[in-house]
Amino acid sequence: NRRKKKGDSILENPSIPNPFPELCCSPFASVLSTSLLPKATSRKKQVIKVYSEDDTSRALEVPSDITARDVCQLLILKNHYVDDHSWTLFEQLTHTGLGRAIEDHELVMEVQSNWVMEEETKLYFRKNYAKYEFFKNPLSFFPDHMISFPSETNAALSHSGILQMFLSSSTYPEIHGYLHAKEQGKKSWKKLYFLLRRSGLYFSTKGTSKEPRHLQFFCEFSNSDMYMSLTGKKISGAPTNYGFCFKPNKSGGTRDLKQLCADDEQSRTCWMTAIRLLKYGMQLYQNYMQPYQGRSGCSPLTITPMRSISENSLVAMDFSGHRSRIIENPTEALSVAVEEGLAWRRRGCLRLNSHGSPIAMSDMGMSIHRSQSWFHHKISREEAQRLILQHGLVDGVFLVRDSQSNPKTFVLSLSHGLKIKHFQIVPLEDDGKLFYTLDDGHTRFTDLIQLVEFYQLNKGVLPCKLKHYCARIAL
Repeated sequence: NRRKKKGDSILENPSIPNPFPELCCSPFASVLSTSLLPKATSRKKQVIKVYSEDDTSRALEVPSDITARDVCQLLILKNHYVDDHSWTLFEQLTHTGLGRAIEDHELVMEVQSNWVMEEETKLYFRKNYAKYEFFKNPLSFFPDHMISFPSETNAALSHSGILQMFLSSSTYPEIHGYLHAKEQGKKSWKKLYFLLRRSGLYFSTKGTSKEPRHLQFFCEFSNSDMYMSLTGKKISGAPTNYGFCFKPNKSGGTRDLKQLCADDEQSRTCWMTAIRLLKYGMQLYQNYMQPYQGRSGCSPLTITPMRSISENSLVAMDFSGHRSRIIENPTEALSVAVEEGLAWRRRGCLRLNSHGSPIAMSDMGMSIHRSQSWFHHKISREEAQRLILQHGLVDGVFLVRDSQSNPKTFVLSLSHGLKIKHFQIVPLEDDGKLFYTLDDGHTRFTDLIQLVEFYQLNKGVLPCKLKHYCARIAL
């Protein structure tokens, strides 16, 4: 009854009974248990290889009918990560520079069966904060100038009304606008007026005419997958950096791709989101709701983050005098917290360097950020934008990196409004002390950790608070 050594299996030996079955039945547990799967004896197992952002990889022995969500769940458990429902399995085509987030319900072996020998294809495990963001805020994903509703529908639709329209089997909003299309068998691109309807994607052969005689069928989605271009103009020669395409299942290569590109990120996001909803419909909504099932029937559209009793009972305390006291003034509580943070950093300076000598405060302030998950050492502006794009263009996705133009400064790269913005972090020296600032010295910080923590709580000069950091995880 020994376990197999090859890879990692999610299946325990079925011949050994579970002495504590009640521990596997909690609706709050995110543990991937064998109760979710059919009997192990009737299932074939295969080995898959999953990569992380730092190009480390892990081989997993999994059932042949495992879903992308279950693979993510397995990796979350094995690596002791926090499950915030944003972990995603990605498919990346190295040679063509294409990638897509595999939907949670898709079977991984079916995805791999569509791979071709000529293309180097990998599975990546990373976060995608934008995976279900359109369920939370659909209005920002579908701008008024790109969407039309059936004539009998009230133009002023509510938040939930738009979602119901997309998920309904009888009605479906029309998405329309200009896209650049690569002509089949040629290197040239042509700008055409496209329309997305339930029956598929069409383009007009006469300007913006929507008359049936002027509409030509471009693509349907049941036998193809949609990919985003990760390399911009470099490989495809597209007129813009906002490319996406449709790749038929079991495609012979790039010659079968139907390639498009939009004029801006908002347009590309709208088209790709609408096509996902058209292809998968209610299945996407069920994927979105699944983490919340069993939680008193709460709808994910209205659910708020739950806090524990211990969190709700936390108060700020002052222990500096003979008696402890509760700090009721929020301003005083904040100043005490800042002072305690500085004291922690001063105590940390007593650590020794590799030669056994104490680390100076100035040296520690220069290097303390290197151990943080949000800091990326010596990456380019283009690489930073690619990382943020892969993690999802939702407000507050960020990273901090070294500046390439000025070696002594740093850059905060931040996603806001479906755009990626870059803010220079400038070091200042005042009275022999080194500070960092984003606003010409009006707000100063002793190190980058303090700066990031401040802007996670306060918007300040930034367009939004820092919310999700891009990290290079290891498997």
